[in-house]
Formats: sequence, structure tokens, C-alpha cells
Amino acid sequence: MAEPRFLTLPEVSEILNITLSQTRQLVKSGELQGIQIGGRNQWRVEKIKLEEYISEAYAKTQQSIAKERQNA
Repeated sequence: MAEPRFLTLPEVSEILNITLSQTRQLVKSGELQGIQIGGRNQWRVEKIKLEEYISEAYAKTQQSIAKERQNA
């Protein structure tokens, strides 16, 4: 059986080791792309979008570290 394409918000929370509330805020703000399915608060995040978010977070962190080093 193929792996699921989408993750629930609790699954994303577990992967990122953050609260469900923080995950919901990331999705609702658009920082982490997700789609709303059906009724209220039924969100899904495509695995590739989560990987893109993580890659972007790494890049932002590296930029921040480099900037701090320049200012030191």
C-alpha cells in the first residue's frame, strides 16, 4: 500500500514537535501550506509542503546565524 499523500494537523504537530495550536496557526497564517477539507478545522498538509516548510526554516535559520556573525 502506498504511503498517504497528506498529513493531519496532529501528525504535523508530532513531526515538528510543536503544539496543535501552533500547527494550526502556521497553516491559517499561510506560513505552512495546507488545504481545508470538508467541515470546520479539517486541515491536511501535503508531505511535500511540509518538507518545503522545513527546508525554508533551515534556510532562514542559516541566514539569521550568518547575520548575527556579521554583527558580532
